[in-house]
Amino acid sequence: MGKRLTQITTRTGDDGTTGLGDGSRTGKDNPRIACLGEVDELNSCIGLLRCEPMDALLASQLLDIQHDLFDLGGEICIPGHTMISETQVARLDALIASYNAGLPRLEEFILPGGSRAAALAHLARTVCRRTERSVVTLARTETVSAGARHYLNRLSDLLFVLSRVLNRHAGQSDVLWQQRKNATS
Repeated sequence: MGKRLTQITTRTGDDGTTGLGDGSRTGKDNPRIACLGEVDELNSCIGLLRCEPMDALLASQLLDIQHDLFDLGGEICIPGHTMISETQVARLDALIASYNAGLPRLEEFILPGGSRAAALAHLARTVCRRTERSVVTLARTETVSAGARHYLNRLSDLLFVLSRVLNRHAGQSDVLWQQRKNATS
């Protein structure tokens, strides 16, 4: 892994390049850098979600996910390196099953919203899906571990489930989509 930052302003990126974890430099518009930015944005969205009132266990689980996302960023930052394990993916699968077990069966599409925390979980979910698409695109031309794709796919599912959990925690229900709600006859 690359060295820790001791100085934030280095001016080495003034030419439009940035350093990767293996010491090489690439353009700031490189798809790998786009992926890194999206992982960072996703991590920030989850950090914002964690600022909402929630169960301490859930806050701790989201913090674990933030650490995983930092690992994922490290993996993407070093071409050919793997940091996301199937154990981390399995942990997300277990969280999905656990949280989903306490929810009523979903029979309609739901709209993002309800409580503020649920809306933030939906926002994180959409950023996660965009991040996943970016990783898939990168994997078409460069080496990216299958675990990275698996992790992001599961995480977006978990964030959907958590939006429903957070609505219930706030005493709200899901906002159900009503087909043709505003259609005129």
